[in-house]
Amino acid sequence: MTYRAPVKDMLFCMKELADLEAVARMPGLEESGLDTAAAVLEEAAKFNQDVIAPLNWEGDKNPSSFKDGKVTTTPGFKQAFKQFAEGGWQGLQHPVNFGGQGLPKTIGAACIEMLNSANMSFALCPLLTDGAIEALLTAGTPEQQQHYIPKMVDGSWTGTMNLTEPQAGSDLALVRTRAEPQGDGSYKLFGTKIFITYGEHDMADNIVHMVLARVAGAPEGVKGISLFICPKVLPDGKRNDVHCVSIEHKLGIKASPTAVLQYGDHGGAVAQLVGQENRGLEYMFIMMNAARYAVGVQGIAIAERAYQKAVAYARDRVQSRPVDGSMAKSAPIIHHPDIKRMLMTMRAQTEGCRAMAIVAAAAYDAAHHHADADVRKHNAAFYEFMVPLVKGFSTEMSLDVASLGVQVHGGMGFIEETGAAQYLRDAKILTIYEGTTAIQANDFVGRKTARDGGQVAKAIAQQIELTEAALAKRGSAASKAMHKHLVAARNAFVEVVEFVAGQTKASPNAVFAGSVPYLMLAGNLMAGWQMARALIVAEDSQEDAAFMAAKVATSRFYAEHILSRVPGIRDSIVEGHAAINDMALEAF
Repeated sequence: MTYRAPVKDMLFCMKELADLEAVARMPGLEESGLDTAAAVLEEAAKFNQDVIAPLNWEGDKNPSSFKDGKVTTTPGFKQAFKQFAEGGWQGLQHPVNFGGQGLPKTIGAACIEMLNSANMSFALCPLLTDGAIEALLTAGTPEQQQHYIPKMVDGSWTGTMNLTEPQAGSDLALVRTRAEPQGDGSYKLFGTKIFITYGEHDMADNIVHMVLARVAGAPEGVKGISLFICPKVLPDGKRNDVHCVSIEHKLGIKASPTAVLQYGDHGGAVAQLVGQENRGLEYMFIMMNAARYAVGVQGIAIAERAYQKAVAYARDRVQSRPVDGSMAKSAPIIHHPDIKRMLMTMRAQTEGCRAMAIVAAAAYDAAHHHADADVRKHNAAFYEFMVPLVKGFSTEMSLDVASLGVQVHGGMGFIEETGAAQYLRDAKILTIYEGTTAIQANDFVGRKTARDGGQVAKAIAQQIELTEAALAKRGSAASKAMHKHLVAARNAFVEVVEFVAGQTKASPNAVFAGSVPYLMLAGNLMAGWQMARALIVAEDSQEDAAFMAAKVATSRFYAEHILSRVPGIRDSIVEGHAAINDMALEAF
């Protein structure tokens, strides 16, 4: 089954929910209206469907391999990456003065979704390069930017982020890689980094490692971490003292080489400081925030691919007569109510998260480009609030959707040759890397809710009330269902926000026992809100009747089957924390 990019739904989200035409009126984004978006998305769809998607199954069967210090990627990856770079896809969202196309994130997010639907293992290389470019745009010197960014934008070099060490996973206070000043402004790095995505490969001439390390005498903990650029190949053409010593054997994303990198075994790896000493974590968070959003989009991407495969199978697989007696013989399983329930769950969750992500991308664009400082500030706060939701909720959703995809296939889904299992295996990493779901939830509780007393959260709830008011004036069954469940979900959300804001300091164990459920509740509400907005547009639209009717049906399903879960989650958070914390540790 081939992948077909959901261009129509992406453009609907951009036009009707993210207001791309308003984005295109912002300084520096004037060339990025709907016509541009449609043209870019059509080209991206062709490229990903024809070039990248056919390599997905191949990458699972023939993963990247490691021998004598070198990594060889899956057959076809190197040629596809060359085409990807030549097509200008790496530079899509990056500044024109470094060779990029300067398009907004609102358009870029859709292209990233397509790339990841087509082949997540392949897409990880550009994703990490985007992060490295972001970090250098933020904290690099003009010389560093000029030396590295154009080469990464044109695809001749790629980028990585090096955080994790054997003893330092998400607790970066434990980072031990050391940086020794050399007296000429350069440093030498010594240490081991693990789980480095595309830390070694054969698709580009150079790899630009962005590395967290500690300068001698730096403060203990996270306050003493600095960020360094350490290229695999030095400007004089010599190989730097950073070497891949192994790659991991993984549950999924097998074609993506996850490297263990050793720095400084032969005298020290030459590196340059990025920004100021001891501010590395601050800069790395720029990469991480970009990556966290992108990982959320990966979740949407894998869910879309799993959904398409399940629909195709359900149309073809003949099994049992329909329960209503409408056919006298066995029918394709798509006729059966429970299959439709599973497919609708997959579709509604995928579309809800896509809408949420594209709306968040538009807020990012406004935060960076709008002429009015207050509008920039408001949108920055909204985007920051949404990042852990896009990352955490969309990736957990992708696991549910990929699992349902296997279930739709029945026993054939458990057989690798059908391909449904690959999506489930690939999806699992999404809830783990770039910060586990619990880490996103801790951030959502602490930085995004408790820190400002829930002000941003409550302001968003007030915006949702405006959508409720619009729904209340409508008479359709779909609008009534959405109104009922959106009101209940928003009320539950506000109650949880008040609990979190009021109790985080006084009863941290009580609040953090429900941190992941809170993140899931909020993500469900934000996706449901966008589906409510989509429902209003679709009911009133005179265009593309079949598409709009399907959008109405999908939105109603979201309200009655997914958004309806929110009040129960509220109960478990506000009232159920003792059931988690009261168990004696020795009883586990």
